Amino acid sequence: MPERGIRITVLRTAGSIPREAGTSMLVQPDAIRGTIGGGALEWEAMAIARAMLDDGRERDERTFPLGPSLGQCCGGSVTLGFERADVLEREPGVPLWIWGAGHVGRALVGVLSPLPDWSITWIDTAPDRFPDDIPANVDVLPATEPARLVPHAPRDANHLILTYSHELDLELCHALLRHSFASAGLIGSATKWARFRSRLAGLGHDPARIARITCPIGDPALGKHPQAIAVGVAADLLRHRATRYAGRAMAG
Repeated sequence: MPERGIRITVLRTAGSIPREAGTSMLVQPDAIRGTIGGGALEWEAMAIARAMLDDGRERDERTFPLGPSLGQCCGGSVTLGFERADVLEREPGVPLWIWGAGHVGRALVGVLSPLPDWSITWIDTAPDRFPDDIPANVDVLPATEPARLVPHAPRDANHLILTYSHELDLELCHALLRHSFASAGLIGSATKWARFRSRLAGLGHDPARIARITCPIGDPALGKHPQAIAVGVAADLLRHRATRYAGRAMAG
């Protein structure tokens, strides 16, 4: 049974603020999970939470002007809610399916799993291909034939294909093009992608639909180290997500 803590949630905001409403963190006696940002604001909130752990209070609510009293110059204000909790609850994230648990797959999970934006499903061909330490918010799916899982993926999921096998990569691309997806990225070179485009066309896929798959992934300027690829991919995903939400806000 996890040790109880105090969950701190940003309830309301005004003006310039470090994090948006709904952001939360969990303060336990010997651990901190998540962040509400803001430097001195967070330290003050953590001190209140620890005092609540000591004195047994169940709930509290405080409003903090982000000005000289906190040594900050944001100019806004934040109202925080404090309550007893066992876990740091997260809103469901955007579905992201990562195909492959090799070096790049592990780097991607390491970069993306701490973010609240994604709900990650991680697939490879056998349990022993995954590391021992899996983040709590990542669902692992070992499957001897991964492409057979594609029809079970949400139709608005994002996909990153980076398995140990070019043939398996091709099977996954073929299956995704027969399914539906928000985005799909394939690790590889321009040469690999040229061959894949030709083979996918031979399998009956329209060139415009094939072009929805991005290859290579990441930012070539950052280099080919797994962590560098992961950083570039994460930046692309976050930019695309921000653009989609901005479009929805304007439409609303």
